[in-house]
Amino acid sequence: MINGGAHAANRLNFQEFMVAQTGTPSMAEAIRCGAEVYAALKDLVVDRFKSAGVGDEGGFAPDIATPEQALDLLVDAIQQAGYQPGGDVELALDPAANGFLSGDAYHPGDGTLDTGELIGRYERLIGAYPIRSIEDGLAETDRRGWRMLTAAVGEQVQVVGDDLLVTDPERIRAAAREQLANAALIKPNQIGTVTETLEALAAAPQAGWGAMISRSHTATATTATATGPTPYNTPPPVGVDP
Repeated sequence: MINGGAHAANRLNFQEFMVAQTGTPSMAEAIRCGAEVYAALKDLVVDRFKSAGVGDEGGFAPDIATPEQALDLLVDAIQQAGYQPGGDVELALDPAANGFLSGDAYHPGDGTLDTGELIGRYERLIGAYPIRSIEDGLAETDRRGWRMLTAAVGEQVQVVGDDLLVTDPERIRAAAREQLANAALIKPNQIGTVTETLEALAAAPQAGWGAMISRSHTATATTATATGPTPYNTPPPVGVDP
């Protein structure tokens, strides 16, 4: 819905802000809800920023700098579309923290934070907004931080590894043993074969984790991404493709 980081030419260092239509009664209503929120967000962005430019992933890229500004826009768009934030629609973040780590410090766009301070920032965001999921909240090299993040917020939200795990079943199993996350992002093109992708998809629930299917970066038709997870009780991605 909103792009920043490597995906947009704005000041926002967090890379992706998404919606999760968790309160809708069916897939059809979830798709409708996503489209209506996207349309409402466009109206808000045009009204407030006089532009409807989008980033590389099809989300809007307004001239904002902080995650709070992006989340406020999404909450307003959900309400303007006639839905209840936290009831019908929750929020999902992909900070892609590899992109704003320099040395031992994170630079989220409005200051310099160490690992503990960034985790505290996420805790405050979770307390203030209906956040369902945080993907790549820390750099892939910050394994101690991942353990801290999962311990701090893993009972409240989905802590998703993407760059940390790269759809590798062995990495998923090792991360589960270390309690680094509680969900894996699944991208067929990361691991390279359908067989390995399905093994990764099975490894997550075997570890007691969730699995989230990426609706982008696939090497085959969207139908394969939508139907492949069915035997694993993993919902297909829902959103508005760019």
